[in-house]
Amino acid sequence: MKGFRFAVQASFAADPRAWRELARRVEGNGYSSFFMPDHLGMQWGPLVGLTVAAEATTALKVGTLVLDNDFRHPMVVAKELATLDLVSEGRLEVGIGAGWQLSDYEQSGIPFDPAPARITKLGESVHMLKSLWSGNAVDFDGEHYKLRSAASTPVPVSAPHPAIIIGGGGKRVLSLAAREADIVGVNPNLAAGKIGPQAAATATNEHYRKRRAWVKEAAGDRFSQLELQCWTFSAHVAQNGREIISAVASGFGVDSSVVANMPIVLVGTLEQVVESLQRHREELGLSYWVVHEPEMEDFAPVVARLAGT
Repeated sequence: MKGFRFAVQASFAADPRAWRELARRVEGNGYSSFFMPDHLGMQWGPLVGLTVAAEATTALKVGTLVLDNDFRHPMVVAKELATLDLVSEGRLEVGIGAGWQLSDYEQSGIPFDPAPARITKLGESVHMLKSLWSGNAVDFDGEHYKLRSAASTPVPVSAPHPAIIIGGGGKRVLSLAAREADIVGVNPNLAAGKIGPQAAATATNEHYRKRRAWVKEAAGDRFSQLELQCWTFSAHVAQNGREIISAVASGFGVDSSVVANMPIVLVGTLEQVVESLQRHREELGLSYWVVHEPEMEDFAPVVARLAGT
């Protein structure tokens, strides 16, 4: 089993000083990584925000969780991310996805293609990123992208490239992740385009076991090399765990007993949360856990107990 790692996902701060201080607190609390999402609503631009976070810290990994592949051409992404890997001295983790949040597409007018097309496009992008990061001239003739003697500079510090994260809740995208990523995010199914009852219905242990099986099947011999990641919806070390679970259940429109066993909900006393994480790692292989900024301090005792074990 992989050792436990923990990350914090944040979107913005009151001002630049607060953002730098946040990154330093993430590092000081023992978290491995600092992530930013990529949406068109209330958040800072991830590539600039992560660069500032990297400059404010010394060992903390920074990463996208995740870039929407539809927002930028892969050749532009290759250059920007290679530069971030360079200035962070190899501390970058690259999360990239096919896009899922419908409101981003409605606001921007960017076409929201059917999932199979978006995932095919994502697969082409990942292939191109790896090729461009090699430092060699690249020719590529895909269904969605074409390159002609394309060269990208700088070359990333990380060899052969920064760790790639691909996640999802469906078989097609998880199979792609199993074949191409270094870190596989095992998530609820977000086909509805938002987080709600439909996503919650696919967040049970049973669904996660099925997703792990899909990843293992598609990965073949490389499965043991993969790190399985879980983005959490709610993570709290608290004595009033039942109240928090009840509130989450109400929002999801499901029974509290269902929520209590979801991997994306880590709520309870320190010992209860530690036990849940150990069980999820043993049963589902999940070792890399992502919590949100407001939960960071509350969850820090779990990180202190389990990180690296």
